[in-house]
Amino acid sequence: MNIKRTFDIVEQYHQKYNKEKTLVVKRYGKWETFSTEDYRKTVDYVSYGLLELGFKKGDKIANVSNNRPEWNFLDMGMAQIGAVHVPIYPTISEAEYIHIFGHSQAQILFLASEELYERVKPFADQVTAIKKIYSFDHLDNVPNFQEIIELGKLNEDKYKDQLVEIKAGVSEDDLCSIIYTSGTTGLSKGVMLSHKNFMSNVMSTSEILPLNSSHNAISFLPLCHVLERMVNYLYQYLGLTIYYAESVDQLGENINEISPHSFVTVPRLLERIYDKIYAKGQALTGIKRKLFFWAIELGEKHEAGGKNGLLYKAQLKIANKLIFSKWREALGNKIEVIIVGGAALQPRLARIFWAAGIPIVEGYGLTETSPVIAVNLLKYPYLKFGTVGPILRSGEVKIAKDGEILFKGPNLMMGYYNNPEKTKEAIDEDGWFHTGDIGEIHKHNILQITDRKKEIFKLSTGKYVAPQIVENRFKESPFIDQLMVVGESEKFAAAIISPNFEFLHDWCSLHKIQFRCNLDLIENPKILERYTKEVEELNKKCDKTRQMKKFELVCEAWTTDTGELSPTLKLKRRFVKKKYKTKIAKLYGHTDKVGHVVDEESC
Repeated sequence: MNIKRTFDIVEQYHQKYNKEKTLVVKRYGKWETFSTEDYRKTVDYVSYGLLELGFKKGDKIANVSNNRPEWNFLDMGMAQIGAVHVPIYPTISEAEYIHIFGHSQAQILFLASEELYERVKPFADQVTAIKKIYSFDHLDNVPNFQEIIELGKLNEDKYKDQLVEIKAGVSEDDLCSIIYTSGTTGLSKGVMLSHKNFMSNVMSTSEILPLNSSHNAISFLPLCHVLERMVNYLYQYLGLTIYYAESVDQLGENINEISPHSFVTVPRLLERIYDKIYAKGQALTGIKRKLFFWAIELGEKHEAGGKNGLLYKAQLKIANKLIFSKWREALGNKIEVIIVGGAALQPRLARIFWAAGIPIVEGYGLTETSPVIAVNLLKYPYLKFGTVGPILRSGEVKIAKDGEILFKGPNLMMGYYNNPEKTKEAIDEDGWFHTGDIGEIHKHNILQITDRKKEIFKLSTGKYVAPQIVENRFKESPFIDQLMVVGESEKFAAAIISPNFEFLHDWCSLHKIQFRCNLDLIENPKILERYTKEVEELNKKCDKTRQMKKFELVCEAWTTDTGELSPTLKLKRRFVKKKYKTKIAKLYGHTDKVGHVVDEESC
C-alpha cells in the first residue's frame, strides 16, 4: 500500500496487521482496548460527522487534550476530509491560548476533561472564530465528541462514497497540521506541516528502530509535541500496540503493568528517572552501596563498539547482574529502545543507560522539520555519545560560516502560518532552513550540536560562552535540578541555580541539617558551603572561560506552571533573567543610585 498521507496509516494498520489491541487506554482502573477495525470505523464516522457539520478542506479544528485514542480518532478523521489539526499544549498561558485560537482561525475546539474545560473555556469564549466546544470526557451540558461519531453513523450512507472522493483529493503536499512552537520568547509561531512532511519522516526513521508488530509502546509525552506525534504515526506504521499512560505521575505503575518495548521522552524526564535511581543508591549502606556506585562509575566510562576491552566487559557483566538488572526490571524488563529528543541529553546519562542494557537513541530536529534531522543508530560506528547521530539520508545539512546548522529535506515545513516575513527569515532564497543551532559534522555524517546561536554570549573579555554546554555539564550533579548561565558583557560567567530539592532534603536529613523552608535552606551556611564545593568540582571539567566564578541559589523548582520552562521543558531565558534580575545584579555587584541592590522579586 502506498503510504503518502497520514490517514493512509489507518487503512494499512488494519489491512496489514489486523490487531485486536491497537490503541489502549486506562479508564476508571481498567484498560480499554480498540482494535484496528474499531480504529478504522471510528475514524470514518468522525469524518462523516464533520462533513455533516459542514467542515471542508482547509478548515481548522483546535484540540487541547491528554494522550488518548480519541486524539487519533479526531486527528485522522479530520485529515481524511482535508481539515487542519491545531493541537495545543494544555500547560500554556492565557495569552498563548487566546493568541493561538485567534491566529489559527479554528472553528471548533475539543477539550479532554472537565479540568481543561473549566480552565480553557473562558479563553475560547473571547475568540469569535470558535463556534462550539466539545469534550472527550462526558460532562454535564457540554457537547461530547461521541455526538460527532453518532452523527457520522447516522449519515454513513450519505457520505460513504463522497468520502472516498474527498480522500482522493487530499494531496501529500496539502496542509495537515499547524503546530504552534512553544518558543522561549514572545508569542508562538504556527508551523505549517504537510502530510508529506510527517510521512517522509516516518519512512526515513522506520528502518532505524528494532520494533515490529509484536511489540508495544507506552505514550506519555504530549501528542501535541511534534516528536511524540511523529513517533505515534511511526508506531502505527510498524504495527505496534500503543498504550496511553494515565499521567506522568502514574507512569511507573503503567510501565510495570504493560512492560513496554519502547517510549519517547525528553532529557529532563530521563534525568528525573536517573535522579530517583541515584537517590535509592544513596540510601543504601555497606557493600550494597559500594556496589551501586561502582556500577555507576563503570557506566560513566562506557564506550560504544566494545572499545573498553575484555576486562571492562567482564566487570560490566557483573554490574548488570547485581545492579543494572534492577533498573531494567523497573522499566518492565523488555525495553528495546528509548527515543530521546527535544533538548540535549547529557552524554554521561547516555553512557550509563547503555551500560545498563537500556538502549537510548538521541536525535535532533525541530517542529519546523517534522521533526527528525539526525538520530543515533543502535550500532557502532553510527552511535556516538555526545552527538545526535547520522543525518537522515532523506535530508541535507550544511554548516554555515558562523557554525549554524542549515537544513533541506522533504520534512521541512511549508512555512509559518500567516507570517511570510518570519518564513523568509527562517528559510533563505536557496531553500536552506536556518535552525538557530550551532553544530559540526563528523565522520559517518554524524551531527553534533554545540549550542543555540542566539544563546551564545560574549564576556567583556571578548571570550564567547556557549551556555547549553555548561548547563548540561552542571546538571550532572544530583544537587542541581536546573541552572542558567549568565554573564553577557560581564567579566566572568556565573549561574542561577535551582537545586534538586528532593535530593537536597534527603541529604539534609542524612546530615542532620534542620530548616523551616526552602528559603531558609538556601541561606544555610552549610548548604552554601556544599554547593560551593560542588561548583568547584564541576568547574574542573570546564575550560576557564566556561567556569562559574559565582552562583546564586533560588528557593523554588523551575516548572512550566511557574514559567521558567516551556511546555517542552526548555529553559525560558528571558523570563528567568527578568525574574531573578536582582540575584544577577548581586552576582556582578551592580547597585542602584543609592548603593543598594534592587528589591528582590523572588527568592
